[in-house]
Order: sequence, then structure tokens, then C-alpha cells
Amino acid sequence: MVKKKEPAEGWPVVSGDYIVGDPESPVAAVTLASHIEDIPIDAGAAIAGPCKTENLGIEKVIANIISNPNIRFLVLCGSEVQGHIVGQSMKALHKNGVDDKRKIIGAKGAIPYIENLPEEALERFQKQVEIVDLIDVEDADQIKEKVKECIEKDPGAFEEEEVILRL
Repeated sequence: MVKKKEPAEGWPVVSGDYIVGDPESPVAAVTLASHIEDIPIDAGAAIAGPCKTENLGIEKVIANIISNPNIRFLVLCGSEVQGHIVGQSMKALHKNGVDDKRKIIGAKGAIPYIENLPEEALERFQKQVEIVDLIDVEDADQIKEKVKECIEKDPGAFEEEEVILRL
């Protein structure tokens, strides 16, 4: 049995357009421009919902992930957001971080700036979760299979306590 922790009180800590599942699940899913959040939730995800902006939207996703140490995988699925290119921006942020102007290094989105999260929050996001790239995949079976695969690989809660940010 893998070790689990309590998420932050009142988790998810930032409001948004999402559905909450099992808070002990190791999987969060961003459905990008698609409203298919029921698919990852039905497969056992902790939280799932769309994200349409490569700045404040990503900040909200990160705030809700790092406030729950049980989340160890972030599945990016659904149609990529045209112009904002949120999925690619999130992958770039996870891999490269931000520059001294707070621009996501390597992001192709229109306004990829992370202005409301401290560096420690970005580092925590990078360490806590593994990105699972299903960008432009809307097939329910494929998404459910990947979520279940992540649940089977659950390494247990991140060793550090939750980080609570209010945006």
C-alpha cells in the first residue's frame, strides 16, 4: 500500500472549471480545450477540467496540484487550445521553468507568463508530477487506460507537505 497524505484543507484551494474525484488519486487531468473531464474522473483521477490560458489558467492548475501531495501525474489530454497552446506551454514550463521576465522558456503560446507563482511553487510542480502527454487525444478508452496506468504506477504521496497558494 502506497503512502497517502491529506491534501490541503478545503482542497482544491483555487476555484475553477473542474470536477473533483478521489483526492487520494495520483492523477490530475487537464482536458485543454475539450470538455471531457468526466472521462479521467470516471477512470479514477483526483481532479479534471479544461484549461484555456497559458498564464492564469496554468497557475490555477499548479496551485491545485501542489496543494495535494498525492497527485504525482498530470495527464494533458483533449484538443490543444488554439493561439494559447496551453498543453505545449505546460510541458515547456515543467521541463524548462521561466526566465527572469517570468516567461515560460520554450512556450509557443500567445502570452506564456507565470506572474503569480513563486519560484518555489514552480520547482515543487516540476518535482512532484510527471507529465503524461495525450495532447489532442479525445478518445475515452485511450485516456481511461492512461489514467489507470498512472494509478497502477502510483509512487505514493510526495514527501514534502502541501504548498498552499491563494490566487
